[in-house]
Amino acid sequence: MASQAESKKTYYVVQSFSEEAAGLRMDAPIQALTEASALKTAERLSERKVSVLAFARTGDPATGEFDEPVVLASYGRPIGDSMEDLPF
Repeated sequence: MASQAESKKTYYVVQSFSEEAAGLRMDAPIQALTEASALKTAERLSERKVSVLAFARTGDPATGEFDEPVVLASYGRPIGDSMEDLPF
């Protein structure tokens, strides 16, 4: 039986946002294999997107229990004032 620490996994995600007449629209998230890859993808997307976040989320996919996301990088227009304002 795996321990709780062994069942946790960290996911790296890049979330970009596009400008629409009604405001910002969340694009499809991009999963990265490593933190470095997420940071590079976010930087590249920042050249053409209104806002881009790279974040990490650690948890147990079997139980669905995850820690709060940790923002690794943020480019462009801020999305809210705190983690609670993020749309995920």
